[in-house]
Amino acid sequence: MSSSWFCLHSSENEKNLTNVTLSLDSRGLAYGDGFFTTMGVIDGQILWLDYHHQRLISHQKALQLDVDSDSLITALTTHAQRLQQGVLKLIVVRAAQAVRGYGYTSNASGSACDVWLKSSAMVVTTDEQLDLPDGRLIPIQPVSRAICLSAQIACLPPPLAGLKSLNRLDTVLASAELQRVKSHSLPSDSSHTAAQPSIGEGLLRDMSGCWIEGTMSNVFYQLADAPAAIPQFLESKNITDMTQEDSNYLMTGQWYTPSLAQSGVAGVMRQVIVDALSNTAHPVIIRPLQDEDLPRLRRLFFCNALRGIMPMSDLTLLNENVVAMP
Repeated sequence: MSSSWFCLHSSENEKNLTNVTLSLDSRGLAYGDGFFTTMGVIDGQILWLDYHHQRLISHQKALQLDVDSDSLITALTTHAQRLQQGVLKLIVVRAAQAVRGYGYTSNASGSACDVWLKSSAMVVTTDEQLDLPDGRLIPIQPVSRAICLSAQIACLPPPLAGLKSLNRLDTVLASAELQRVKSHSLPSDSSHTAAQPSIGEGLLRDMSGCWIEGTMSNVFYQLADAPAAIPQFLESKNITDMTQEDSNYLMTGQWYTPSLAQSGVAGVMRQVIVDALSNTAHPVIIRPLQDEDLPRLRRLFFCNALRGIMPMSDLTLLNENVVAMP
């Protein structure tokens, strides 16, 4: 299949979608007026399809867009079967409006939208997986390291907080900072093999100062009973795969995740984990992650719908001290 974008639905040209083009008047381009979701595909099946369906419903309601989510899911399922292995990225944009400026009409045309899809063949890594209490399997990636970033994400009003909208400039700048950090941390000698895992993700605050999520993921954490020592650096050591030490990684101890009531993106994998642990001895607790909590971190992982769980061996703070995960 082609890796180019194609139109699944057009508000203006329903009969010949092959000739539909993206106009410079697109409200997605001008105002970020729309949303997107990214779906992994394995053996022709969309991963976490029911949760992506929930996202379509919640986002169309929040943004007042006229999306036939059931028909769209049917079309996505067909494209997934053709793709077999890879990633589907869906973008829903409000249709061009007759009124000038930010506003849109209050009639049906104001809720009309255009739907675009990109299908990309790639391998979605699922070599290591964990069993969830509901019987599903969730991928777990090799252990990596995290770093606190100075970039901050915006606080948003209730209708927008948590949405995967097209307004992502704060995340763009944060991701650029993470890439600069990664490039500076690479050894100058290309033949040198680092003893420590590479930096995998950056932790972000919102404008209120609370730590909320990663640059491409949500975050879960556990706290130690007492503050942990914060050495200036970690001595070289072999990092043992957490899945080998603890086959019940998700179900051992109390996990917390920050509230997304005023900032951040309510990710599909975040909701999968919250739901899976809801009837266990330790349901996930929604709790702020603040500066004073960071030295007490016992475990930390990031997650998203494509990579599953990304466990961290340590977290570098803004003052360059390092919190090691026991």
